[in-house]
Amino acid sequence: MTYQSFNPATGKLLKKFEELTDAQLEAKLAKAADCFAQWKKTSFAERAAIIAKAGELLHERVEELAKTMTLEMGKRIDEARGEVEFSAKIMAYYAKNAEKFLADTPLNPEQGIGHMESSPIGVVFGVEPWNFPYYQLARVAGPHLMAGNTLVIKHAGCVPQCAIAFEKILTDAGAPEGLYTNLMVSHDQSDKIVADPRIKGVALTGSVAAGRSLAASAGAALKPSSMELGGADAFIVLEDADMEHALKWAVWGRMYNTGQTCCAAKRFIIAEKVADQFLTKFEAALSALEAGDPLDEATTLGPLSSEQALVDLLKQVDVAVKHGATVVMGGKRLNRAGSYMQPTILTDVAPDNPAFRDEFFGPVAMVFRVKDEAAAIALANDSDFGLGGSVFTADLEAGKRVASAVDTGMMFINNISWSDADLPFGGIKASGYGRELGDMGIQQFVNKKLVRYVKADAPV
Repeated sequence: MTYQSFNPATGKLLKKFEELTDAQLEAKLAKAADCFAQWKKTSFAERAAIIAKAGELLHERVEELAKTMTLEMGKRIDEARGEVEFSAKIMAYYAKNAEKFLADTPLNPEQGIGHMESSPIGVVFGVEPWNFPYYQLARVAGPHLMAGNTLVIKHAGCVPQCAIAFEKILTDAGAPEGLYTNLMVSHDQSDKIVADPRIKGVALTGSVAAGRSLAASAGAALKPSSMELGGADAFIVLEDADMEHALKWAVWGRMYNTGQTCCAAKRFIIAEKVADQFLTKFEAALSALEAGDPLDEATTLGPLSSEQALVDLLKQVDVAVKHGATVVMGGKRLNRAGSYMQPTILTDVAPDNPAFRDEFFGPVAMVFRVKDEAAAIALANDSDFGLGGSVFTADLEAGKRVASAVDTGMMFINNISWSDADLPFGGIKASGYGRELGDMGIQQFVNKKLVRYVKADAPV
């Protein structure tokens, strides 16, 4: 069975859910298409009334929603509350700004007049991951519903109760049937959905393998897609950096959501002169984290999202060690119930080690030493991924220089403030394409139509 809730802090099964039959899926797709025919005609004000209300309900139900998330995928409760509140802000942001973002853009042709106008394209199929069960949904629902599209969503199999809860938020906010539809479908059914002529766009956040598969299917069907995939973000510390400031961000950047974040700090690239100091203090800070019940606010180390996630991560570490990596700390599961792993630091990861190219989706940090800024940039760019990254330095101009030179979709100077509703989010290379959030996020699935008037006779 694909859709099952397991509490990763205890390993206990919470609930199972049946997949949709083909007939049930057909009924839901038909309803989404019928809804689009009416929804696209609504005004921005009518759409905003529902989307803004959904944001309000997310805020009002923060405790209930956060607890569901913590029970299903193990996110520590304070982080879970923060995710729900951020999801609420995203809905409010697009309710407020969508009309402005999609307003006609005047053009100035040499002859006549013209403008670009934006219109929705239809039913968009979203495939979303478990690591941010509400935020991932909000960042497609807010923009694409406000743009006039309708959504059908296949959420991750391990967070079905979160998926149901988010759909209920939209329903309770007054969404017409078919506007936002949660689909508990199989992978085979998912492929059929992409090919269905009623589906006009595909949005995925997930693994590189999933991205390749879904992007290929969307391409074969000549449908636009956006792909937010994995990352192996560099965390660069130059020798003049404020070390205490950098260390706080290093711990947060690697351990937030128990390290299960696409744009987490994963490759720590440290200037040689300060590398020993950084490594000693980084190890001490990670060692101080206390594993516990993620519902307990005193817990500072939560479980991984599932037993399989833990097993896979442990295998990655073992492979890294077999190819020459040194385990500075950790590397094992914790001796307690649930899917907990020791915070782990790896060094001596050579370019021929599989770990050098891997994404560690959990509390595993790789630390590298470099002689100077140029070497840091070169190592940061020696990656198949290109999602985000950060640089820490007392010299703002140096920070800007490094940020411009690293090949990613996002770079942060003296922080890792990954995501705000008004900032575009996305990457390049194996990290995918397209952008979510900000004014760019709402443009992914709209038709940008040229309208031109010129008083002219046809050429003879």
